[in-house]
Amino acid sequence: MRYFGYYPHYFNGGGLMMIFGVLLVAILVYWAIKKSSGSAGAAGSSNAIDLLDEKFALGEISDEEYLKKKKMLKK
Repeated sequence: MRYFGYYPHYFNGGGLMMIFGVLLVAILVYWAIKKSSGSAGAAGSSNAIDLLDEKFALGEISDEEYLKKKKMLKK
């Protein structure tokens, strides 16, 4: 086995690129799993306006409070 400088020959191109490729794929898979599992909110809603609409529909908040919070969230 020949060494060029301090590193074995498999770090001089293809091997190093393969290692970076595997790391990139692993990071993308981790990110996709984390994103898909972390998106479930209360009652299946995914954003604040949906939650606000649900609270208004259930009668938990008044008309004025609903309109005020919706206006604030849209900013």
